[in-house]
Amino acid sequence: MLKQPHAVILLACLFLAGCSDGSLSTPTSPPSSETGSVVAPESPASTVPTTSIEPPAPTREDLARAQLPTGQRAQVASLMMVGVGNFDQALEALNQGAGGIFIGSWTDENLLTEPGRNIAALREIVGRDFSVSIDFEGGRVQRATHLLGDFPAPRVMAQTMTPEQVEDLAEILGTGLAAHGINVNFAPVVDVDAWGLPVVGDRSFSDNPEIAATYATAFARGLENAGIIPVFKHFPGHGRASGDSHTQDVITPHLEEMKIYDLIPYGTALAQTDGAVMVGHMVVPGLGTDGVPSTLDPATYELLRTGDYPGGVPYDGVVYTDDLSGMSAIAATHSPAEAVLASLRAGADQALWIDFSSLSAAIDRVDAAVTSGEYPREQMLESALRVQMQHIPEQ
Repeated sequence: MLKQPHAVILLACLFLAGCSDGSLSTPTSPPSSETGSVVAPESPASTVPTTSIEPPAPTREDLARAQLPTGQRAQVASLMMVGVGNFDQALEALNQGAGGIFIGSWTDENLLTEPGRNIAALREIVGRDFSVSIDFEGGRVQRATHLLGDFPAPRVMAQTMTPEQVEDLAEILGTGLAAHGINVNFAPVVDVDAWGLPVVGDRSFSDNPEIAATYATAFARGLENAGIIPVFKHFPGHGRASGDSHTQDVITPHLEEMKIYDLIPYGTALAQTDGAVMVGHMVVPGLGTDGVPSTLDPATYELLRTGDYPGGVPYDGVVYTDDLSGMSAIAATHSPAEAVLASLRAGADQALWIDFSSLSAAIDRVDAAVTSGEYPREQMLESALRVQMQHIPEQ
């Protein structure tokens, strides 16, 4: 019995000796292939996921910035919209870099219809985006009615139609404009016709600010449905202005009165659409410098941009001037070139005027003002960017 532990120890030693030559031993070198070359051990498969990061899609501002004209003079010219009489004038204006052309009552209608010498031909030749604008309100302010249709005055629309019907009618108008290459309409009128003055009269939808706002907004939506940019006018309100700015200086009631009446429609219209705005030539007591027309007064543009009036909203879209060369309220004291510069410095984005012959002089004058610092380059570029953004669809 005393010998039994020795037997157990002997068996354990024999077992361990067998294991030392078996699976528990560590090889001193890697296994070889049949040819004698060393085979490296396989690496474990990678478990790190490979993901590709998509670059962010460009914004509208990115796209607009990418198509800004190259060179200061071309950027300056893009801020100008000039009236043209025919295809040749239109082509010359665009070759000078004009950001847009205006179709007036005097314009040869072949520009809208003649193959090879129409708006479509201009776009193909010029090879860049530009605006083609028109005044088409309905009633007594409409152009080429045998081509574009004959539409009732805004007052008649509001008295005989629902807002939905006006929107549909404006879409029909917009479809006709677009078919002829037009993409900007200086309508609707947002002026409130409180006093029945003839310069506005039935061009206004109503003497009630809320009704005027509702119908002007519906009209603008209809144009937008057809791809046309509507332009609300005449900020800050021409409805109660004394006289006609085509022939004389005009003065409105004090700004504080305007805020509770004439300015009311703008908040609704600008909040519910992507329309642009036209500033009129009225002198507004209490707004900016005494005696200075709104188109040339920085305070007007500041009021519009900030929306600092009841119901107003901040606005960062394109601001147009009313005609700077054919209306006495401006032309009596300023040459077209000086009026263009003054309006842009005040805060307009595109200066509108009908005197085609002064385009080169206007470009020269504004270009020189940017170079000298009279018109800050940064401000000019901000306006140029807004103008280009009009050509980029909403995302």
